[in-house]
Amino acid sequence: MSTVEIDTGDNANDRDTGAKAGAESAPPAPPLTYERASGRIEEIIRRLDSGEAGLRETLELVAEGRRLVEFCAGELEAVGRGLEELRLDELVARLERGGDEKGNRGTSGSAGDGGSAGSGGAADANDPNPFS
Repeated sequence: MSTVEIDTGDNANDRDTGAKAGAESAPPAPPLTYERASGRIEEIIRRLDSGEAGLRETLELVAEGRRLVEFCAGELEAVGRGLEELRLDELVARLERGGDEKGNRGTSGSAGDGGSAGSGGAADANDPNPFS
């Protein structure tokens, strides 16, 4: 919970500069990862659910949470693109490996039925996957 200090003396300025100096000498924060961000989001949710956060703290927590959610969404999108690329690469490899076998069988079976894919020709009847 944030508190407001009313101190017009020089001590308040000394505390501020001391805090800044201490922050500068602190080791750098570890790089943000999806796991750290999602863990922090959970902490923020618990704090907000507790009802103990004041108005300013709530605003700060919500802003931080939003940044973290956006970061996580970006990470998930990147992983999703990577998975799509892997699936495409896998599909290309399967097509290259099995393209000659299925291509020869598929063309001989579809030549007599006018080349339509779903016509149910005799060559396709034993195929476990008629869509390949």
